Amino acid sequence: MKTDVLIIGGGLAGIAAAIELLEGGMQVALIDRNSEDRFGGLARWALGGLFYVDSPFQRKARIKDSHEQALADWYSYAEFGPGDELPRQWAEQYVTRCIPDVYEWLKPMGVKYVPSVQWVERGLDVPGNSVPRFHVVWGAGEGLVEALLRRLRAVQGNRLTLYFRHKATSFLLRNGAVNGARVINEQNGEAFEIQADAVIAAAGGITGDVEAVRRHWYQPWGAAPPHFLSGSHLAANGDIHETARRTGARITHLDLQWNYAAGVHHPDADHPLHGLSLIPPKTALWTNARGERIGPRPLISGFDTRYLVEAVARQPGGYSWQILNRKIALKELGVSGSKYNDALRERNAPAFIANLLFGNRSLYQMLTQRSRDVVLAGTVEELARKMNELAGTQEVDAAALRSALEAYDTALRNRDMDDEQVRRLAQLREYSGDRLRTCNFQPILDPAAGPLMAIREFILTRKTLGGIQTDLRSRVLNEAGQPIQGLYAIGESAGFGGGGIHGRRALEGTFLGNCIFNARVAARSLRSPR
Repeated sequence: MKTDVLIIGGGLAGIAAAIELLEGGMQVALIDRNSEDRFGGLARWALGGLFYVDSPFQRKARIKDSHEQALADWYSYAEFGPGDELPRQWAEQYVTRCIPDVYEWLKPMGVKYVPSVQWVERGLDVPGNSVPRFHVVWGAGEGLVEALLRRLRAVQGNRLTLYFRHKATSFLLRNGAVNGARVINEQNGEAFEIQADAVIAAAGGITGDVEAVRRHWYQPWGAAPPHFLSGSHLAANGDIHETARRTGARITHLDLQWNYAAGVHHPDADHPLHGLSLIPPKTALWTNARGERIGPRPLISGFDTRYLVEAVARQPGGYSWQILNRKIALKELGVSGSKYNDALRERNAPAFIANLLFGNRSLYQMLTQRSRDVVLAGTVEELARKMNELAGTQEVDAAALRSALEAYDTALRNRDMDDEQVRRLAQLREYSGDRLRTCNFQPILDPAAGPLMAIREFILTRKTLGGIQTDLRSRVLNEAGQPIQGLYAIGESAGFGGGGIHGRRALEGTFLGNCIFNARVAARSLRSPR
């Protein structure tokens, strides 16, 4: 087959690039390893948050933001190294262009947002988001993908060819330039070639393969934990990086990953290690495998996701527990994704508001009845016994657990600002968007708030912050820093831009946003080559 552009990967980035190319009158072939019902990739599973700077929602809420302020936050959080000039430039481009190139581009497609802008990744030792910037799509990640697919179908005409359950095994080369790929149908083994004037790599990162995560584990943290759960598609296993490497591409920063500390086994698992990413309750007591409060700095979400992963990875056993009660769970416990956020996904405003005001009872019921990592109990002693039974150990000491809970409850009742978790709870409750979802210093051992609940949590792999290095036109660079003619990379395959636009940490909402942004950059480069 022959086409103008071959896109390898049918996630958000691949779809966005296809739309832009088709609107420019080009012929496009797109291959994806998943089945057609999963067209859209990991974005379908996502909560659906996008990072915008000085958005209409921010201005309406009187949140003062600017490109200069956002870029200062980005540079602080990323902690870029001396060789990270391209990631820096990509960050500047996204911060400057995210409203016209992402927000305004999505608007005619009918993409809407929850009115309250969320404030995540505020930072711990280094500043993060100094203002709220996380805009949640009304319809979640699934709604975002469906909006783009509607646009894709509207513009495709007879110029788009889709191949599902197909894999690219190598690139075709002619006179040093990439001009297509060898492809295999993974259902019947049939192999063939697709010739193209250009190839766009958009096949995700490495975090679908927990062994690849282990091989590229961040060495300053020591040995990788013994257990991981996977929060990505199995096809996101690094094959595209190796294919690009064989063609001479420079691959950078695969040890910088954006994983999550609060993963549980997925109740509807696709494979044995499939995990579900919880939004950790902020009032819960976070302990290690022995039931000891992690410290001296206690863990609390909303400030530095990378630090949570590092802290849990350094604990004995490599996993953790969160201890809470029913009242805290109803108010604060969440899942980061489309599937179990029914009201958000289905755009059911009354149910969404009811969940905020009275708690997400259906989510609580699902997790307590179907999750293998959740135990309930009426007393601390019963809870410790069930935690040990679940873990298959006798590590959790009931007396020590009670002592830790009683000390924490005393700090909550007294609003003791010497306890860092209590201090940060007070900080969170100053913002209306967090106050609705954060308990008012609720003690865990309160008899009226039971039963007690313990959640066993593993590090869940999610996104690769490094990848194929690209210039500001999304062209893949070789080891000498020169473009490989005919080869482009976008989305997670490119480290969301430049082989690592986030540096060490992400300000959240910048994953989906950059998949769209650098996909459009690549497509515009092909439509108007210079």
